[in-house]
Amino acid sequence: MAVLELKNIRKSYFLGKEEFPVLKGIDLEFERGDFVSLLGESGGGKSTLMNIIGGLDRKYEGDVIVDGLAQKQKRKDMDAYRRDTIGFIFQSFNLVSYLSVLDNILISLKMTSLSDKERHERAIELTKQVGLYEHRKKNPSQLSGGQKQRVAIARALASDPEIILADEPTGALDSQNTKEVLALLRQIAQSGKTVIVVTHSQEVADYGTRIIRLADGQIIGDERLKPPYPVESHQRMQSKALSYRDTFRTAFKHFTHSWKINLLIAIGTAIGLFSVIFFLGLGNGATKYMNDTITSSVNPNVVTIFKRTTTDNKLGNEQALQQTQQELGNASTNLDSDHLSKLKKVDNVKKVEPTYSISGLGTLTNNDKSKSGLITLDTWTQSNINDDYVSGSKPADGEIAIYAKDAKELNKDYKSLVGKKITLKIPAKTAAGASVEVTKEFTVSGILKDPQGPAGSSSSVIATYNTVKSALEAANADTDATYAVVTVNKVDNVKSTTSDIQDLKINGTKAFVTYSVTSFLDVITNITNIVSYVLAAIAGISLIVSIFMIVVTTYMSVAERTKEIGVIRALGGRKKDISRLFTAESLILGLSSAAIAIGFAYLGQFLINKVLSSFLEGASIVQISGGHIIFAIIIAVLIALLASLAPSGRAARLNTIEALASE
Repeated sequence: MAVLELKNIRKSYFLGKEEFPVLKGIDLEFERGDFVSLLGESGGGKSTLMNIIGGLDRKYEGDVIVDGLAQKQKRKDMDAYRRDTIGFIFQSFNLVSYLSVLDNILISLKMTSLSDKERHERAIELTKQVGLYEHRKKNPSQLSGGQKQRVAIARALASDPEIILADEPTGALDSQNTKEVLALLRQIAQSGKTVIVVTHSQEVADYGTRIIRLADGQIIGDERLKPPYPVESHQRMQSKALSYRDTFRTAFKHFTHSWKINLLIAIGTAIGLFSVIFFLGLGNGATKYMNDTITSSVNPNVVTIFKRTTTDNKLGNEQALQQTQQELGNASTNLDSDHLSKLKKVDNVKKVEPTYSISGLGTLTNNDKSKSGLITLDTWTQSNINDDYVSGSKPADGEIAIYAKDAKELNKDYKSLVGKKITLKIPAKTAAGASVEVTKEFTVSGILKDPQGPAGSSSSVIATYNTVKSALEAANADTDATYAVVTVNKVDNVKSTTSDIQDLKINGTKAFVTYSVTSFLDVITNITNIVSYVLAAIAGISLIVSIFMIVVTTYMSVAERTKEIGVIRALGGRKKDISRLFTAESLILGLSSAAIAIGFAYLGQFLINKVLSSFLEGASIVQISGGHIIFAIIIAVLIALLASLAPSGRAARLNTIEALASE
């Protein structure tokens, strides 16, 4: 049975409505082991017939039957038909310029089921078969015309096709190379394959076993020179579609081949990505630095609780807090045992400390020296654990801590006051609201470092809750707490616990208002985040330029590689393979940009932190996180994919015949 049958093949081209017939009813059969020459002058329809047989031209009438199966039945998978059945040899060689001899042959082998090792071994074997083993590592530009055609022959044979189609294979060769190429084609036919050569040379035609003459789209002669060569059956290799891995490898080869322009584009894109990463890291570092600065002075686990003075449950915490603070000092704003009991039952509350804050015109006296003025007596709580002492330590029961500025007025050698006695006189109120004077002698436990900011005329002293309560009881003053300090078990639970406390009710009315440093930290975090995001967004505008740069580069790559696209399609590559090829190259470009940007970002982080280290007491003002790196990589990938959409789509839609004919 014939390996190939052509039945009434007709083909016309149209210019507007005007029809130009090219093939006018071709009926032919081809045997295995035949070396057939389609002989005729240019314009006779030879190349058109070859394109139809090879599955490159699908717009024709009639039937092409291969191994008893009509080609039209395979129209949905013509790429597989070309991979399985057809091997192309072109007059202009159509080698991929940036690939070596071996890699050009491997293009076809990548569309087989062979392993990487088996592909390489077969490619080496083919270079020996066509006499190019010593030139296997050379690029096409380093080869002669005859050597290039041998590479094309080896590539056509690589996937072990049944039919070899050669379009003017000797048209660009001298007489010696012509003889060598024809000898190779004869060997191919002798191996049991069907070789069909398109030529206008009688000398070339005489090398075959059969000559078919075409003129004006019709067969005008069919001459048998000798019988087909005998065919020996053998196990043919299986073909398969181009894999993602092989597509990526091919893209990477071209990327490295054009590394100079790709490096410039990658650096351009990396600048934008670097700016985004750096500003996000700056915002992250600045936020952490400010938060650490604040939490080093205060305890972030504590929440200050006041009795809510408004009965309007709809009023927000901030407004209610302002109203409550305006009324502090009245007995009605103090917390009783019921309030404290409620607070202790809230989830995640580790400790509840009733607290006093008593203010009024009073005196501090040490021996014969006194200081008069506005004095505030505060209770030591967990919110004071980060207090900084210039001498001594926190107070125990019966002791008091005073600030350095007050100690200096009582004694020039102010640090020597530690362990000495000091008398405090301060007004307080009874439960009925009457004024009483609290007078108590304490031992100074420590001298506190003055708070930052301008020094005021008022004084503050700190004592334990039991110490203050004892002094109030001795003066018959009200001993209900002014407010409470609640310690939450974890910083992460502060917000939820604060919200739970704000929702607590007594007699149907919300009972508490709260204040915590976390709310202040949230404000700082939000501000720094907004600033860093805005800066990152401004820097990110440059990424739009990068998208256009990649688009232009990919379009240029499509234009430069049009012939390569045609070759891959002719060898059985699918449209999606072509699209993936250029998408993969854009993706490599995007990832390269991300890698450069990440390197720049870490270098910038190191340099900036090094320069500012002495000003920030060793703190890092730029802190790039893993999340920032992942974000940059995702952005780089999205940019690459977005930029590749149009160029890769255009490449996939290229007409294979036109792509092969491009210069």
